[in-house]
Amino acid sequence: MLDPRAGDLAGPGRNMPKVTYVEFNGTAHTVDVAVGTSVMRGAVDNNIPGIDADCGGECACATCHVYVAAAWLPKVGLPAAGSQEASMLSFAAVAQPDSRLSCQITMTQELDGLLVRMPEGQH
Repeated sequence: MLDPRAGDLAGPGRNMPKVTYVEFNGTAHTVDVAVGTSVMRGAVDNNIPGIDADCGGECACATCHVYVAAAWLPKVGLPAAGSQEASMLSFAAVAQPDSRLSCQITMTQELDGLLVRMPEGQH
């Protein structure tokens, strides 16, 4: 079923982009995430374990911390982390160069197939 929030970008004849979320234990979940929806919202809406999203996507915590697969870091459509996101990531346990807040990644067709891994815990 298509998400009505996606508008014409996910209309008839178009596939919704997919995101694969990999839990710390290696369990992978591949789900459709509508264009214009955050990667965090895609996880929450699909009951993906490992994304707490305590602030609801306001970039005010680090409980939607993910590691973006290296192949996706230079991709068009994946904007660099902003200063507010970088500040929040400084509070995340085990932040790495590939760390992002999933609330700050908005799905586009170009991000179809995005792979993110979750840390052992969200702090």
